[in-house]
Amino acid sequence: MFEQFNLILFSALNAHADLAGWQLMSAQFAAVWLIFLVPFSLLMLWVGGAAADREAALRAFGAAMCALTFNALIGHLWYSPRPFAAEIGHTFLLHAADSSFPSDHATSIFSVALVLALSRASLARTLGLILLPLALIVAWSRVYLGVHWPKDMIGALLVSASFALLACTPLARVLCARILPLLESVYRRVLALPIGRGWLRP
Repeated sequence: MFEQFNLILFSALNAHADLAGWQLMSAQFAAVWLIFLVPFSLLMLWVGGAAADREAALRAFGAAMCALTFNALIGHLWYSPRPFAAEIGHTFLLHAADSSFPSDHATSIFSVALVLALSRASLARTLGLILLPLALIVAWSRVYLGVHWPKDMIGALLVSASFALLACTPLARVLCARILPLLESVYRRVLALPIGRGWLRP
């Protein structure tokens, strides 16, 4: 029943065979390059944010790493062929024929976006709310271009939401609060020159 729904939804979302021009380039940009907003956002929070923003960035990074590790475990235990490996639909993006479930791209951006959106820090929360709709675009584009199934995105969202909620627990906050001063100390030593010149926030 679920697989049938997955196939029907994939057929509705997957691009037609003669996709070309700006539509193809826009979808490929979303599928490949929007994911780089994740490290950029975390870096921006770290070098320009207050202590609360850095703590949120640290929790978001931890949630994404744990979620991706969980994805790797799922992929190791259960192989789910990608649409092109199953010879279904149309594919417009080169990709290895590894297991597709859950999507690592969607997991990365959903995990970070959800943790930041749930943060109490203003800048972190704003970035999270910006990343959430972009995460949906990333998820759509990779189905549209034929390298993922809709179920891969649903799975990614469930995994991301689970680890995002764990990252918002009191225990996770305490752990990050203890690690944060150590990381800040390393950061201040390594980048002492640009920090001293006022280019970066101490």
